[in-house]
Amino acid sequence: MQLPESILLFKPSILKALRSYTRERFVKDVTAGITVGIVALPLAMAFAIASGLTPQTGIFTAIIAGFLIALFGGSKVQIGGPAGAFIVIVYGIVERYGVPSLIIATAMSGILLFLMGLFRMGTLVRFIPVAVVIGFTNGIAVLIGLSQLKDFLGLSIPKMPADFFGMLSTLWAHMSTFNPYALAVSAGSLLVIIAWQHLLPSLGPNKQVLHGKLTIIPGSIVALILGSIAVSTLGLPVETIGSRFGGIPAELPAFALPELNWDTARFLFIPALTLAILGAIESLLCARVADGMTDDRHDPNQELMAQGTANFITPFFGGMPATGTIARTVTNIKSGASSPVAGIVHASVLLLIVLVAAPLAALVPLPTLAAVLMFVAWNMGEWSEFARLRSYRMPYRLTLLAVFFLTVVFDLTVAVEVGLVAACLTFIYRISSLSRSEPVMPAATTAPPTHWNEQDVRAWRLHGALFFGAVKLIEDIELQLPRHVAILDIEHVIYLDSSGAEEMLHLARSCEKRGVTLILCGVMGQPLDMARRVRLLDSPGVLHEPDLSAAFASALNLLPAGQDSATVS
Repeated sequence: MQLPESILLFKPSILKALRSYTRERFVKDVTAGITVGIVALPLAMAFAIASGLTPQTGIFTAIIAGFLIALFGGSKVQIGGPAGAFIVIVYGIVERYGVPSLIIATAMSGILLFLMGLFRMGTLVRFIPVAVVIGFTNGIAVLIGLSQLKDFLGLSIPKMPADFFGMLSTLWAHMSTFNPYALAVSAGSLLVIIAWQHLLPSLGPNKQVLHGKLTIIPGSIVALILGSIAVSTLGLPVETIGSRFGGIPAELPAFALPELNWDTARFLFIPALTLAILGAIESLLCARVADGMTDDRHDPNQELMAQGTANFITPFFGGMPATGTIARTVTNIKSGASSPVAGIVHASVLLLIVLVAAPLAALVPLPTLAAVLMFVAWNMGEWSEFARLRSYRMPYRLTLLAVFFLTVVFDLTVAVEVGLVAACLTFIYRISSLSRSEPVMPAATTAPPTHWNEQDVRAWRLHGALFFGAVKLIEDIELQLPRHVAILDIEHVIYLDSSGAEEMLHLARSCEKRGVTLILCGVMGQPLDMARRVRLLDSPGVLHEPDLSAAFASALNLLPAGQDSATVS
């Protein structure tokens, strides 16, 4: 039994990166890994809390998944871990099915991702239209921001619903519990993040020094430290990780196997498929961004197999879904990373923080984490695309807006399904509109056009793709058949599908019944292969000529005596 070729080509990028590894590169990778590990800490906790999980769930995911994605991935510098795009889906699964079901759904998504890479489907993810990607990305950003209003305003809400209208009604019903101290902490934290990330480099006489030495520390960490100090020293009445979750245990995650049955797996297949598709899109988009910044090329199938491995293993050790993360990957690149060693160091730094400094996490105020996620949500959305909609055609506008509103109001799964269906219908319409037929007259050397009788012989030239969306071209020709010979020039047909071939067979049968000879010319490439498979060229009354001139010559020979081009008027 032969193994699939993709298994034989299972080559993580770390193997190639370490062939010419040097001490200088190792130092840069370690520095980058430490930096991105510090960046990942608040984000991992914030993503987990926003998903309805404990903060250590996000940290464990960043450690385990980050290590596995770096070790087995197809990109040299991509950083894996929990991502904001998963918040809405994960929160919905936890609220509807519970945490044990999230473990099963995440593991199932890991299997799907691995199979996508195994069967070399990495390039297919690029076929998802940009309108769908932008629509659900902006929709997720809105939902993330909306879900963080609870902690941003310090509202006393025991449990937030997962749906849009439920969120709005719950927030409005508990608006009387507004905490001004929480708002002050969250607004101050958000200002610190914005100022640190955007305003700091423009201060002072030496901008480059400030940019290089200070902004290497992420604004989220600065806000986390300042917010924790302010809340603890001033005794502000706001919720912290310690007051809500009891802190973060300074220990390694333990293996846990949930109860698995067929009914549970059956109900979780659609959420798992959504996680897998979204994870594939996010990770490969992130890898493409990294390629542009490093002038490198990633292996999409290897990356999907790495993502699948990480998402299958991580949930059994207290983790959540993971994927490639653009913000952390960009930080990794800008910090000098050149190989997956930086990603491994990043996971090791997070593990060290858990083992050594976990008790300090109890002091982190939840409004600060809400501010971090507000900033992430704003940067996550491509809001300028809404202003540019006027420059695009109506199908693009409708697809993007439909996916956006369906993501916000209903569900990400429904939004992506509707978006893909709309994009497919638009594509079918566009391609079918490019397919056309035109009548063709014989050249003067074959038969004088002034003496050509179209009631006896008629010819058409077809252009484009003859597929299920363009079979009406053949139907129209069938309604205009001549008395003796019909010629179809399909030299310019680039594609013939089974529906188009079936319609051609139907045309051949109609011609046979009416005593009309059907001549096909210029059949080559893929249309020729399809015509042979359905035995179109062997049908009764069908002739095959190499070109249009030969087809006209054959047509003249097939005319009854006294009706050739020289005598017919």
